[in-house]
Amino acid sequence: MAWLRPGTQGDNGAAMTDRPRPASALGIDAGGTATRWALMQAAPGGPRLVAEGEAAAASGLQLLGDEGRAGLKATLQSIATALPLRPAAVWAGVTGLGTGGAGGAADFAALLHEAFDSQARAMSDIELLCRAAGARRIVLYAGTGAIAAGLDDAGELQRAGGRGPVIDDAGGGHWIASQALRRVWRAEDEAPGAWRASPLAQALFARIGGHEWQHTREWVHGSARGGIGRLALAVAESAPHDAGAMALLDEAGRELARLARALLRRLGERPVVLAGRVWTLHPAIEASLRAGLPHGVPVERLAEPAHHAAARLALDEAPASR
Repeated sequence: MAWLRPGTQGDNGAAMTDRPRPASALGIDAGGTATRWALMQAAPGGPRLVAEGEAAAASGLQLLGDEGRAGLKATLQSIATALPLRPAAVWAGVTGLGTGGAGGAADFAALLHEAFDSQARAMSDIELLCRAAGARRIVLYAGTGAIAAGLDDAGELQRAGGRGPVIDDAGGGHWIASQALRRVWRAEDEAPGAWRASPLAQALFARIGGHEWQHTREWVHGSARGGIGRLALAVAESAPHDAGAMALLDEAGRELARLARALLRRLGERPVVLAGRVWTLHPAIEASLRAGLPHGVPVERLAEPAHHAAARLALDEAPASR
C-alpha cells in the first residue's frame, strides 16, 4: 500500500499542486473484468454517492511495460473525464499489484496523482476488501479469480490462493468456466455430438457463438481472462437442468471453503466475509461453502461494493479543507 499527497513528487517526478479540497473522494476497484469507480461527497448524514461508472479492465501487471502503462493512463484519464468534480483523495484497489518497485503500489499511486491531481493511495484489490470488511475478518473473494485474505493482529495482510489460472484460482469464475469447457469437450471426444443433449454445452456454445471446436478455440484465445470468466454465467444458467453443471458449482464452493479454512487455521476463528460476483451466480456455491467450513463460523456478505468502500475510506482520510 502506498500514499502520495498533493504537493509531493511521485515516482514519475511530477509535482502535485496544493489546491483547496472539495469534500469528495474517489474509490477505484480495478479488476480483470472491468474497473469500477465511485465518487462520494461528505454530507451531514454520511457519505453521499455523487457518481459512479465503469472503465476498461486494469491490472498492476500493466505497469511492467510501456504499452500496458499507456493503457492504464488512458483508463484513468477516462475516469477523470467522467467526474463532475475533482476528488480530494483517491483510493484504488488493483488486481495484480505488487508490493514494491516497478509494478508496485507506489508506482500506481503516482499514476493516480497524475490523473486526478489528488492525494492518492494504492493497494492490492484484496487488501482494499480486507480494509472495507473491518478488523478480525477473513475476506473470501471469488470473482474472476479466487483468494482468501485477512489482516493479522499486526495489521499485515495474510492470504491463501489467488495465484492465477495457470497455478490455482479454483472456485473463481475463470476456473468454473474452464472446468465447464473441459467437461464439454471431453464428452465430445467420447461421443461427438453429445453437446446436443447437454444443457451446459448448449448454454456455453450460445455465448461462444457456435458448437464447432474452432468457435471455442477462437473465442478462448481471443478473450481476456475476465471474458472467459463470464462463461460462468452459462454454467449457473444451466445448473437447474444439468447435473454436471450443478456438481461443478458445488465443487467451486468446496474449493473456496478450502481457502477460508487455510486462513482460519492461521489467523484463528473469525467471521468469513464473502465478496465478488461468483457469490451471485447460484446459491449452490454458498451452500457448498458453508458445508465446508468449521461448525459455528459466521458467514457474512460485504456490506458494500468495493469501489464504494474505497471512496468511503478515502473520504475518511481525506485532508481537511484549507
